[in-house]
Amino acid sequence: MPLTFHWFLPTYGDSRDIVGGGHGVPVGTAGGARPASIAYLGQIARSAEQLGFAGALTPTGAWCEDAWLSTAMLTEVTERLKFLVAFRPGLLSPTLAAQMASTFQRLSGGRLLLNVVTGGESTEQRAYGDFLDKDARYARTDEFLHVVRALWRGETVDHAGEHVRVAGARLSRLPDPVPPVYFGGSSAAAGPVAIRHSDVYLTWGEPPAQVAGKLDWIRGLAAEAGRELRFGIRLHVITRDTADEAWAQARRLLDGIAEADIRAVQEGLRRSESEGQRRMLDLHGGSRDGLEVAPNLWAGVGLVRGGAGTALVGSHTEVADRIAEYHALGIDEFILSGHPHLEEAYWFGEGVLPILRGRGLWRHPAGEPAAAVPAGVPFTPQPVPAAARG
Repeated sequence: MPLTFHWFLPTYGDSRDIVGGGHGVPVGTAGGARPASIAYLGQIARSAEQLGFAGALTPTGAWCEDAWLSTAMLTEVTERLKFLVAFRPGLLSPTLAAQMASTFQRLSGGRLLLNVVTGGESTEQRAYGDFLDKDARYARTDEFLHVVRALWRGETVDHAGEHVRVAGARLSRLPDPVPPVYFGGSSAAAGPVAIRHSDVYLTWGEPPAQVAGKLDWIRGLAAEAGRELRFGIRLHVITRDTADEAWAQARRLLDGIAEADIRAVQEGLRRSESEGQRRMLDLHGGSRDGLEVAPNLWAGVGLVRGGAGTALVGSHTEVADRIAEYHALGIDEFILSGHPHLEEAYWFGEGVLPILRGRGLWRHPAGEPAAAVPAGVPFTPQPVPAAARG
């Protein structure tokens, strides 16, 4: 199966730095905040589409714009790109969520993918009116997706569970196609829910040996349930023409961040209930030392950001090699991002994807591009086309 690549839409804004928005950038230096406008997000989405990304992940949380509304608007400025919409079960009814997905599919031409986020931070969940603990949230997600899946099959649903209750629920129009469900989670409570309801199981970018162990765990659960899942990974990426250039960029992203800021971020992240977040923190221990935790896998992002905290860093060939290594473990889908998201999409799309195409691991969703025609230089002799040479 050819590899599938997705990009990321920074609906909280963008800049040339991991955090902040170019604060204190001196005059004469490129930088500054880029608001999450439809104009700018549309630039990223159209570029990702042109470069060959199949979809784009849009995050969920109080710190960013709403994913459903943002992506619905962006369908109007793109043609093919799919949108991996992150949403939280329990903040809306399963019937409404199923209906919203059906509407999105119909009006976008089938361009919705769903990323189910159960929620690993009780403080944030309570801000949305959700006071369940972590294990109860996973139990609710299980019930929620049970109802949604039944509605998408065209069933009339009566469900009276511990967390979800509906009576006579039915969709008047079914989604076509049914949107794939992407689901991540590293805790014991997450695995059974993932194998019952997801199409693609997601992991953050841990070293290959750790990813292999996690995939074996999910495969074992899926085999017991008689299911097979696809696997995806969420990573940042810094790829350049040479490895030295890539690592110089990685160092630059951390150079302007004070130790006090790193300590403050790490203190907050250590309070997280997320097992995946704990595994990210264990990769670096809050220290700038030893951040290359596996060949070309850099944990520096996780010093100052929650969630996915690792980046593939290196030359285009090295990054392609690491992607092939993850693919050999069973990863077929890669959800990538970089700072800033517009420029990094081009570094990866023009540098790495052609290498993977040459290896037979990837093809452009829109088909093979037309052969590039070298740009002509005005007022210089131009080569005569072969067809015109006697």
